[in-house]
Amino acid sequence: MPDTIEALLKEGRRFPPPEAFVARANVTDPAVYEDAERDPVAFWESWARKLDWIQPWHTPLVWEEPYAQWFVGGKLNACANCVDRHVAAGKGGRPAILWEGEPGDTTVWTYGELLSQVCKIGNALRELGVRRGDIVCIYMPIVPEIVATMLACARIGAAHSVVFGGFSAESLRERINDAGAVVVVTADGGWRRGNVVPLKRIVDDALAGAPSVRKVLVLERVGADHAPVEMTEGRDVRWQKIVPQQPDECPCEAMDSEDLLFTLYTSGSTGKPKGIVHTTGGYLTGTLATYNWIFDHKESDIFWCTADCGWVTGHSYVVYGPLANGATIVLYEGAPDTPDKDRFWRIIERHKVTVLYTAPTAIRAFMKWGDEYPERCDLSSLRLLGSVGEPINPEAWVWYWRHIGGGRCPVVDTWWQTESGHILISPLPGITECKPGSASRPFPGVRAEVVSEEGAVLGGAVGGYLAITHPWPGMLRGLWKDPERYVQTYWSRFPGKYFPADGVKRDEDGDLWLLGRVDDVMNVAGHRISTMEVESALVDHPAVAEAAVIGRHDDLKGQAISAFVLLRAGHEHDAIENELRQHVAKVIGPIARPDEVFVCGDLPKTRSGKIMRRLLRDIAEGRALGDTTTLADAGVVDGLRKQYEHIES
Repeated sequence: MPDTIEALLKEGRRFPPPEAFVARANVTDPAVYEDAERDPVAFWESWARKLDWIQPWHTPLVWEEPYAQWFVGGKLNACANCVDRHVAAGKGGRPAILWEGEPGDTTVWTYGELLSQVCKIGNALRELGVRRGDIVCIYMPIVPEIVATMLACARIGAAHSVVFGGFSAESLRERINDAGAVVVVTADGGWRRGNVVPLKRIVDDALAGAPSVRKVLVLERVGADHAPVEMTEGRDVRWQKIVPQQPDECPCEAMDSEDLLFTLYTSGSTGKPKGIVHTTGGYLTGTLATYNWIFDHKESDIFWCTADCGWVTGHSYVVYGPLANGATIVLYEGAPDTPDKDRFWRIIERHKVTVLYTAPTAIRAFMKWGDEYPERCDLSSLRLLGSVGEPINPEAWVWYWRHIGGGRCPVVDTWWQTESGHILISPLPGITECKPGSASRPFPGVRAEVVSEEGAVLGGAVGGYLAITHPWPGMLRGLWKDPERYVQTYWSRFPGKYFPADGVKRDEDGDLWLLGRVDDVMNVAGHRISTMEVESALVDHPAVAEAAVIGRHDDLKGQAISAFVLLRAGHEHDAIENELRQHVAKVIGPIARPDEVFVCGDLPKTRSGKIMRRLLRDIAEGRALGDTTTLADAGVVDGLRKQYEHIES
């Protein structure tokens, strides 16, 4: 078996940053890369000094593989750095949160109002018995109170464990029990596609087997007419009964730089969810720096990251990174197609959003729905676009740049993980000549290599495995109560290097192209081929909006390529499957031609929008389905299995 991943897809389009953007950009000198490379620790220290520290650190980095400690001896408070210091600087009247609910209700919280709410929530949590070092589980819709509750936990020295408000009772219970949460903060419900998600009822079901929880704090969001709730006496407390009357002053705890800020659970491909551990000083430094440079922060910006706070993107680029920079953020509660498929563009038009950060799976859905939806709206306020969550197909990148950014907005395609805490690979929009589909190069202060299957460092233009070779400040500090799994998962494959389990190729210019999880690399007749490249070739066809590719067992070739595609409206015809097979062969070569192409109505995705190729492999190989608890719509898998079995028979 070859020890590198073959790089097959060629992309020649180049998009330099517009002159007007460069003229105002935060970073325009490429020397920042060389300066940071000479001394990455000093680079990160320069960013840490931009935060308010209660006590300065004495040692910037202690590295005892595989554990890092950053800014050792320093004390600070994350909430104070995200809220208090902006109010103290006279910016209390500046909007912090522009919120829109799915039914159309809106509200604005200034930094002064956010500080007041955070203090009240912090005092209420203390009244409910939360103490420094406790863990609070947050299971809420996207309302301003979820941001304030996260910050309130940080303020009083409690760690938060946010669980996405679409997870089942079983998934919620598993995360509560693993974390040992003492309080759950939730709401009666939240709106999603015109329906109410009954959050409190799900919490009640979850707590039937969660003995660590002592109190449940319940926000009224949708009201009793839509989501009547049962309150358990002695355990459940209504938000409106305890929070509003609290004092709006709440002292901040002085937290050690390495004190726990939050745990966040990420589902592995198999087994129980992993509790990712993030601490305070390094994480806040990393999110402060990356937000400022990658999103070219300006005080006039209206920043909208569309992620849910239940995912790490919501932690780092809805809450901590933007607010540490004093940004104005947009929050939206509901679905992008409610009441119509132009909802995102209406929000941008209404709130004059200047920077949009969303996921490739959303972009491909917008492509499928049609250009007419963004064309209805005035998107001229936008000046910068971002992509996050998975590698973006070049055609989706170009569609995003053209139809959403109007051909004038740089696109920062970012790579990072729950584990990394903040972005590690990304263009800098005032410097980088962007290539559709490439995440460009490591952020200053981050060191990365392309290595072979044996761990040898590969030079030149080549495909291989991504390895991070130097500690970075936001990196995970382990897995909650599972140190052996931490070492085995991230540090055993390539000793001395962090392995994120992603394939990557480097081109002739030194730019990096992420190829997806190595679990998704196919071995076809001795060729190691990334599913991402075949998917991108399919999306290159004008009929295809989205594609998922897997390798299924084949006695002759080892693996055969199966493709599942969603078509754009108006492109259905009888010979489309064979046409798509030939298109892939033309774009990247006959070796990548799919053995079969299935046109389907939807793909199995997690609630964060990632395609679950593992389930597609289960379907293709006739196996029992693996864990489906994180699926957004379990019915999609059943439909695909019936379709596949019908064709196979």
